[in-house]
Amino acid sequence: MANIPSVIKRNRQAQKQRVRNQSARTKVKGAVKAVRDASSSGATAADKQKALGQAMRTLHKAASKGLLHKRTASRKISRLAKSLGR
Repeated sequence: MANIPSVIKRNRQAQKQRVRNQSARTKVKGAVKAVRDASSSGATAADKQKALGQAMRTLHKAASKGLLHKRTASRKISRLAKSLGR
């Protein structure tokens, strides 16, 4: 463990950020999985659109917070929407 106060503070901050980022990544994965499940299970079109809307919101929020790059989020949304169209 470091003895320098600024390093101790950075370690505290990093631990808090790690927990926050893990939670956000889990939400993103869950939203994407919900869309894939809806598309493969033969759910109604309304259910598919609802799942896609939730995933889009989650991915955009993750991108705005810096968890994902904005192009990565956009690419994931595009691929999910394309998979629902098939």
